[in-house]
Amino acid sequence: MLMKTSETGAVSRRTSGFSGAQVFVLFLVCTLLISVPVWTHPLPPISDYINHLARMHVIATISKNPMLAHFYEIDWQIIPNLTMDLIVPQLTRFMSVYVAGEVFIVATFALIISGTLALNRVLIGRWGLLPLAAIPLLYNYNFLVGLMNYIFGIGVSLWALAAWIALRERSWPIRLGISTALVVVLFFCHLSALGIYGVGILSFEILRLWERRAEPWPGRIVDFVVSGLPFAAAVALLLKSPTMSLVSAIYWDQRGKMDGLMYVVSDYSDIVALGLIATALVAAVWAVRHRVLKFHPLVFVLLAVGLVIYIALPRVMFETYMADQRVPLGIVFMLVACGDLELRRRLVRRGFIAVLVLMIGARLIEIDLNWSNLSDTTSEFRSSVRRIAPGSKVFVAYADRSSAGDDIRDLGLVHAACIAMIERSALVTTAFTVVGKQILHVRPEFRDYVDTHDGTPPLMSQLLIEDDGIPAPNTPVFWSNWTKFDYLYLLFTEDDAPNPDPDRLKLVADGDRFQLYKILKPQSQAALIAPQPQQPVLPRKP
Repeated sequence: MLMKTSETGAVSRRTSGFSGAQVFVLFLVCTLLISVPVWTHPLPPISDYINHLARMHVIATISKNPMLAHFYEIDWQIIPNLTMDLIVPQLTRFMSVYVAGEVFIVATFALIISGTLALNRVLIGRWGLLPLAAIPLLYNYNFLVGLMNYIFGIGVSLWALAAWIALRERSWPIRLGISTALVVVLFFCHLSALGIYGVGILSFEILRLWERRAEPWPGRIVDFVVSGLPFAAAVALLLKSPTMSLVSAIYWDQRGKMDGLMYVVSDYSDIVALGLIATALVAAVWAVRHRVLKFHPLVFVLLAVGLVIYIALPRVMFETYMADQRVPLGIVFMLVACGDLELRRRLVRRGFIAVLVLMIGARLIEIDLNWSNLSDTTSEFRSSVRRIAPGSKVFVAYADRSSAGDDIRDLGLVHAACIAMIERSALVTTAFTVVGKQILHVRPEFRDYVDTHDGTPPLMSQLLIEDDGIPAPNTPVFWSNWTKFDYLYLLFTEDDAPNPDPDRLKLVADGDRFQLYKILKPQSQAALIAPQPQQPVLPRKP
C-alpha cells in the first residue's frame, strides 16, 4: 500500500504510538543488545577484520616501534578506503587496539540504524519504530567477510540521503554544499558506500521528477542534473588518487548475483536466514492487509534503480572483489526506511515488539553460538603467535585450497596470521599493502617478501615446486623467497597432518585447522644432527 503525499518527503497523519524519546530509548537498548557478541568476543572470527586491525596497530605504533618500522611505512594518500585508518588509531590512545576495534564495530551498528531511523523520519514525517526491524541485518555475510569501511559507509550514506531529502526544498547553496561535504566523507569511507548514496539520490530525484511532471520540463531537467553536481568532488579526488592506477582491474561475473541478495541476511545458518525472511514477509503481508503498513513511493524507484545497477555492476572494480555483491545490503536499509507502520492499536504494538524480539534473539543466538564454538580456534591461534620471536618474518600458505575459506566458519582463519603484526611486530605476507588501496606499505627492501596484490596464498605444494626450480608462469616473486622467512603458517590443515618438508620445517604449534612451523636455516639444519631436547608442541584441544 502506498502513502499519499503531495511531495516526496511525506507528512503523515498516521502515528507510531511512540514518542521520539521512546524511539530513541528503544534504539539504544536494541543497539546495545545486538552488540553483545562483539563485546564478549574481543577477537571476533571476521575474515578481513584482523588484517585491518593489524594495520591500525601499525599506524598507531610505528613511530615508537623500531621492529615494525623496519618492515613497514605509512604513506598517507587520497585513497577511498580510510575510515578505520583515521578513527581507530586515534582510539588506541585510550584503549587497546582490540577494544578500539570493538568500539568501531558498535559505532558502525549505531550509525546504520540511526541513519535508517533518520531517513524514515524525513520520508514519513515522524519518528517510527519500523527501522528497528533492520537490526538483525547488521550481522550479514558482508560483515563476516570484514568489509568494515564499506559497512561504516552505509551508515553515512543513510544519513546523507536523509539530509538531502530534508534540505531538498531549502536554498540550493546550502543543499549542494552539505551534499558535497558528505560526498567527500563517503569517498574516504569507500567507493561502494558513495555508490549507495548515489543510488539513493538518483532514485529520489527520479521520483521527484515524476511528481513534478506537470511543471515545464526544462526547469525540471536542469534541477535534476544539478542534483548530481556534488559528485564532481568525488571525481576530482579519484583523479588525484593512486587508486586510479587500478581502474583497469575490472571483471564481470553474472554468477553469484543471487548469492549477493542472500548475503544481506545470511550468516552461519541457512535455517536462521530463511526463518528471518519468512517471519518478516508474513508480518509485512499481515500488516499491509490490515492497512497498518504503508510504503513511501520511493520504495519502488529504489527497487528498480537498484536492480538495474546491481545487474550491470562487475564483480571486481579497482581490484576490489564483491563490487556488485555489496550493493543489496545498503539498498535494503534504504528500503526499510521507506516503510510507515502505524502502531496505535495495542495488538499491532505488541505484535511488532514480539516479532522484533524474536528476530533479534534468533540472530544473537546464531552469532553467539558460532563465535563461541570458533573461539577455541582463535585462542589456539593467538597462543601459537606467542611462539613467534618478535620482529620475525612470517609466511602464510594453504595446505588445501579446495576447502580454504569456503566454509563461512573458516573466515576467521584466513587473516589470523596478522595477529603476529600486533603481538610480535612481525612481517606477514598476507597483510593488506596494495598501492592504491591501503596507506600501509612494506619498505622497498621487503617488497619481494609480501603479497602486494591481495592475492590468494600459495599451496604448500606450490612452494615446494618453486624451490625445486620449476616455477609456474606468473608466479609472485615472494613465493620463491619463502625459505628466507623465519616462520610458516600452514592454514586449513587436516588433523594430525604430517610435516610437508621435514628437512626445512620444524613444527612449533599444531592447532585446529592450522600449523605453525619454524623455517630451518642451514646452520639450524646442521644443529639437528646433534642430540637436543625435544621442543614442546602446542597441544591440540579436544
